[in-house]
Amino acid sequence: MIRAATTADAAAIAAIYNHYVENTVVTFEEEPIGRREMARRIREISARLPFLVAVEDREVVGYTYANSWKTRSAYRYSVESTVYLGPAHVGRGWGTQLYTILLAELRQRGCHAVIGGVSLPNAASVALHEKMGFAKVAHFPEVGRKFGRWIDVGYWTVVL
Repeated sequence: MIRAATTADAAAIAAIYNHYVENTVVTFEEEPIGRREMARRIREISARLPFLVAVEDREVVGYTYANSWKTRSAYRYSVESTVYLGPAHVGRGWGTQLYTILLAELRQRGCHAVIGGVSLPNAASVALHEKMGFAKVAHFPEVGRKFGRWIDVGYWTVVL
């Protein structure tokens, strides 16, 4: 089941996210975040744009959301997408399901362009974005530094 996230999901979402914060370069955030901070993010984002969770057997197994791409008014029809899955739920189709519903909701809301940033290398994320119709438009070498190494970031976009 996929549904809108609520602040009651904050602890589960933070647990999923913090796995990536602490163990990967998928996010450039370097310190784990708590339930309260995640609840604040859910409230802030879902007030404007979709923030969705995937639930299996009453457990949040993944989430996706869209956020503003830039703050200048001319960018108001462009958003940045994010998707994270619990490590035990990767490769089971949840990313595709979450992104399918997210993109449909964004289209309904009048969004025009969706941008996905990917720390590289990340074959699974690249494959998901391209499966969903995103095309690579940029590659920035060594723009992030985490765990003592430089990380490239690529950007994929789809026009709805």
